[in-house]
Amino acid sequence: MARPLPTAKQSVNLTTPAVRGSRIRRDPPPVDKAVSLRDPEEYERRMVVIGIAVFTVALIAILIGFSSIGSWSPRQHVIHLDADRN
Repeated sequence: MARPLPTAKQSVNLTTPAVRGSRIRRDPPPVDKAVSLRDPEEYERRMVVIGIAVFTVALIAILIGFSSIGSWSPRQHVIHLDADRN
């Protein structure tokens, strides 16, 4: 078998109990901005209402598009109501 190549670096001694601090000078980490937590239920309700509204608008647009292609208009139909009906 091949032997690993010798390196000039010294191995790290992990048995010493003393923890050495970093010798690199660093700025302290920036203070985190306060995160405003939204109510997840309110967000969910808002998304449901927006989804229903978008679906309704899309459905109306599709119906108007198909009715204009078929040359249908609500003005073509007359609804008769009988006042004497019991």
